[in-house]
Amino acid sequence: MKYAFLIAAPHSGSGKTTLARGLMALFTQQSLRVQPFKCGPDYIDTKFHEEVCQRPSINLDTFMATEEHVRDLFGRYTQGGDEAPAWAREPADMAIVEGMMGLFDGYDHDRGSCGEIARMLALPIVLVVDARSAAYSMAALLQGFIRFRAGMRFAGVIFNKVGSPRHEAMLREVADEVGIACLGCIPRQAALEQASRYLGLDFSTSTDGGSLPGLLAQQLDIDALLRLTRTDVGLKTTTKKEAQQAMPYQRIFVACNAESFSFIYQETLDLLSTLAPITFFDPENGHPPFSTDDAPHALLYLPGGYPEKHLLELVEAEHTRRTIRAFADAGGRIIAECGGMMYLCREIITDEGTFPMCGVLPYSITARQADRRLALGYRQFALEGHEFRGHEFHYTRFADPLPASVVQVFDAKRRPVSTPILRYNNVIASYTHLAPTALLRLADELYGRNHD
Repeated sequence: MKYAFLIAAPHSGSGKTTLARGLMALFTQQSLRVQPFKCGPDYIDTKFHEEVCQRPSINLDTFMATEEHVRDLFGRYTQGGDEAPAWAREPADMAIVEGMMGLFDGYDHDRGSCGEIARMLALPIVLVVDARSAAYSMAALLQGFIRFRAGMRFAGVIFNKVGSPRHEAMLREVADEVGIACLGCIPRQAALEQASRYLGLDFSTSTDGGSLPGLLAQQLDIDALLRLTRTDVGLKTTTKKEAQQAMPYQRIFVACNAESFSFIYQETLDLLSTLAPITFFDPENGHPPFSTDDAPHALLYLPGGYPEKHLLELVEAEHTRRTIRAFADAGGRIIAECGGMMYLCREIITDEGTFPMCGVLPYSITARQADRRLALGYRQFALEGHEFRGHEFHYTRFADPLPASVVQVFDAKRRPVSTPILRYNNVIASYTHLAPTALLRLADELYGRNHD
């Protein structure tokens, strides 16, 4: 790997995602093999990354994974070789890591922040600053970020939403005075404002970057960026390759489509593929690729997404819903997260009516506007002697009567939360999106339960 850097900002809304996507597209167009990463549990920014890089984006999260595991991930997906999944065997030329929120915003002060990841991986930081309505005050902001934590290296700053040539000249003077390289100034343009929709950014339309790579090539000092982010040393994987063992499952079935079941970590798929071959299916299609005959030796994974946006299609695919219900009743192993859990419930209620779902879980979900409540944050719980971590992000909720949880769930600071973990036969379901390693552990646990 020749180059690596982390794109961060003082706060959300500064333009990290737009700049990250544009730079990924620019360097990919220059025939560099760019491996994208995203700090935190985000599912949507990674879709932008994959589309422009033609290479899946990997989440780096220091709450849901150990420091050793984060280092291992970064090395495995950039260095290639036999330790990497098949799609990542060719080493990357460049690693671009998109941060989250502000540089030092974590679940406990700066613990879990993208700044922590930058220090951990020794990544130079490209700081994207929203420079609207400010000039010399930027000096104090930059000084604060540069000096706040020891052991961090700033490759340079990109000023975004710059109002005029005079404004740009003032900002460049500030960078010189502070002693940080100004990598460029991006003028304020409505075309660069990323559309926002629903829980996050809109991924239902093309995100190929359009004219963005060309604009960045004009406005940024690309040569300086490459010079300041060059690296000759990549992290090596620390996990030893284990001898191939017999796969515990014969098949793993994963629900997947554009929106209803789309929140899937690439690492989760790579880990699950070590347990059994994966078959993807669309629950909106009435032809499921499994039956009750598969129940003893198969795993069904229903990830999160927006099923409440495609209720008519899910209702019409009645055969799929009936098959999933029969699979669960026959003892089939199912892991369902957030939208997947909603799909397993008896019904989803909206302002337009009530829509029957699989009926595996005897509960109702309300997605009515008057009932919407934001539930957001990291989650952790213990189940059958194992610790599980993940995160929660949704507006829908259970309608009365509320279900009882089989275990107590806590947030990142060990404060109890009301998020339930539900169990029926070999079904585990919750609003919690599990960390990839946690989901693999749960799949192993389910396989061992009631197995002949």
